[in-house]
Amino acid sequence: MVQRTVLKVDVSCQKCKKKILKAVSSLQGVDKIEVDEAKGTLTVTGTADPYDIIVRVRKAGKHAEVVSIGPPPPPPKQDAKKPEQKKPDSVHYPPSCTQCQRIVVVPMGYEPSPSCSIM
Repeated sequence: MVQRTVLKVDVSCQKCKKKILKAVSSLQGVDKIEVDEAKGTLTVTGTADPYDIIVRVRKAGKHAEVVSIGPPPPPPKQDAKKPEQKKPDSVHYPPSCTQCQRIVVVPMGYEPSPSCSIM
């Protein structure tokens, strides 16, 4: 079963990061490894046992705390059936009176007169 293991690990330098990545990447069943230096987290996705991940990190000389263990988040949905809606190339505004700038509703085939007759 694929799961996501998030550990809180002190990743203060590049040497520490390489050491952790080397230790964890050699495990069987690791699909993806992410290290967030700002948050100090190590995220491992795959079928590897979380206990083995923790043991490997600790053998690398780093203290590891479990933040969460569970299923990975679902990938974002992409509907192939729905094509992207096209935005109109130009915006059409209804005709307006040239003198008062009010919108004039005009029946098809009818030309409005130049004088305003909106009530």
